[in-house]
Amino acid sequence: MVQSGATHWFELHNPATQELLGYVPQATAEELREAAASCASAFKTWRKTSVLSRQRMMLDLQALVRERQDDVARNIVHEHGKTFNDARGDVFRGLQVVDHACGVPSHLMGQRLPVANDMDTYTIHEPLGVVGGITPSNFPFMIGAWIMPLAIATGNTCLLKPSERVPGATMMLAQMVKDVGIPAGVVNIVHGGVDTVNFVCDAPEIRAISFVGSDTAGKHIFARGTANGKRVQANLGAKNHGVVLPDANPVHTLNQLAGAAFGAAGQRCMALSTAVFVGEARQWIPALVEQARALQAGFGMDPKSDLGPVITPASKRRVLELVQSGVDEGATLLLDGTQCTPAGYEHGNFIGPTILGNVKPHMRCYREEIFGPVLVILEAETLDEAIAMVNANPYGNGTALFTNSGSAARHFEENIDVGQVGINVPIPVPIPPFAFTGSRGSIRGDLNFYGKSGVQFFTSIKTVTALWRKQDATVASQAAMSMPTIH
Repeated sequence: MVQSGATHWFELHNPATQELLGYVPQATAEELREAAASCASAFKTWRKTSVLSRQRMMLDLQALVRERQDDVARNIVHEHGKTFNDARGDVFRGLQVVDHACGVPSHLMGQRLPVANDMDTYTIHEPLGVVGGITPSNFPFMIGAWIMPLAIATGNTCLLKPSERVPGATMMLAQMVKDVGIPAGVVNIVHGGVDTVNFVCDAPEIRAISFVGSDTAGKHIFARGTANGKRVQANLGAKNHGVVLPDANPVHTLNQLAGAAFGAAGQRCMALSTAVFVGEARQWIPALVEQARALQAGFGMDPKSDLGPVITPASKRRVLELVQSGVDEGATLLLDGTQCTPAGYEHGNFIGPTILGNVKPHMRCYREEIFGPVLVILEAETLDEAIAMVNANPYGNGTALFTNSGSAARHFEENIDVGQVGINVPIPVPIPPFAFTGSRGSIRGDLNFYGKSGVQFFTSIKTVTALWRKQDATVASQAAMSMPTIH
């Protein structure tokens, strides 16, 4: 760890109290260059480390993350504002990708085919070099764990930039990397804002960039990174719909809608921020309002809290502005959480569960990602009308259908133009053997996160055609009698 010589610092506040927790440096240009050069130097030897050695280190990292997950979760509560249980979920979903990285020998297996006498053609997955990761504030641990473990397990080195709003979880992950004996320079953490992002986009040592975050930042990173010849995967904004059919189980459906809309104070790229009630299912809307009304906003370490604050005062102002825009454009405020002030946390960035009904697709509160504990409700007469509504939205991260009809579910999954589809599952983020498959306006780049697609993103494929003629064979001069070992 190097003490920064920064002259500009970002204040780090607890969003529930506004308590000043510390300062995050804007790394200097020299520090950024040194970090990238360190990763490039480490790559020369790390890439030659056997895949079994890298697997062993991933197994050690897996054990250490599991041991320290509650410490990381507590840090997330104080820096981000999540409830403790939700923060533990953040860490656990990241741990699952570490678990996945432990299978790296299988992930890197190539293909082989005898193509002629004494001739074979085969493929080799090779690491790219230095890869850059830029992570958002809403999942301080999970997204870093989407990127770094698989990147280094496949033989790359990684320069990781956490959000300046929530750096602690990434620093704790970096400490674990060090504690399990992964060599210096294989993982470097750099801090800062736009200047650091632009450095990652421009640095010639960095061959690929993995990013999750906002539309504006993601489009900028994709354009600037690819212009510099880098491979880029960027997950951007979302407007995820939960479509409710009248034959769905009402208790299950309303529970799932409330949790997916208001958990993490709506600050998830896979939050179900939009519900589409089809036909007679609209009769359930009052029950959903009452269920949401019972949820409590509060400090994340309080076990009575169902949701915490949004991350910054600016985030709160934007959410309130979007709610008001809905009212101004004719939506009905079915549940108003805009005046939520938990006792003892009067300075926190709290917004209670809020529901807007009678929303139409032209309204700003529907067109834009709110990223707060606000559910907007639209209505449709038929499933096909609901599908058309979802497909007309520019975003394609995730969607869900609630039904007890297998034929309706099949019709939905075949006709919906969204990357991740849940059937009676509200936040269908796949487990790591599969890939995170957002689509359309929610993603830039051809290769998705983790799973087989993640391995492809972090490696290049070399094809070798080899001729070893039988007549050139020689006899070994001495037999090896001991069990071979691999280092």
